[in-house]
Amino acid sequence: MTDQELQAWVERVSLAFFGLPFRHRATFNARLRATGGRYFAKTHNIEISPHQLAAYGPEETERIIKHELCHYHLHLQGKGYRHRDADFKTLMAAVGACRYCRPLPGPRRTLPIRYLLVCRACGMRYPRKKRLDPRRYRCGRCGGGLRLERLDLPDESRYRKNEAKR
Repeated sequence: MTDQELQAWVERVSLAFFGLPFRHRATFNARLRATGGRYFAKTHNIEISPHQLAAYGPEETERIIKHELCHYHLHLQGKGYRHRDADFKTLMAAVGACRYCRPLPGPRRTLPIRYLLVCRACGMRYPRKKRLDPRRYRCGRCGGGLRLERLDLPDESRYRKNEAKR
């Protein structure tokens, strides 16, 4: 499905379920994996994940489109368009939109633990996936200072090459 076909689909759903036209852009964004779609409040554009369409079909994707259109129409009307707002919840129930998208099949990509924060006073260890500045944090157990240790993983040889270039 192309972006033009998605645009026409969103316009049809908007008229059929909301009785209002969709006058902005709807596009696919292949980088969306943990979410089914997004609504941009500044531009009023909508992005939809093509992975949801491929994995679960047009029925589930239409529910995601309805969810994003709830954000869109409520925001343009000046009503509560956020997930916590009552207007949003009632409109979602009325049009049959989904609250959450289904998780994509297959393994989830997670970062390996590459760093370890160690308390200088009590030795408490905190595994970390991303690097951070240990001077900004304290130990949760004793309040002591922390030091950052980098863990050497056997498959990180390609990362070391890139670090040497920096």
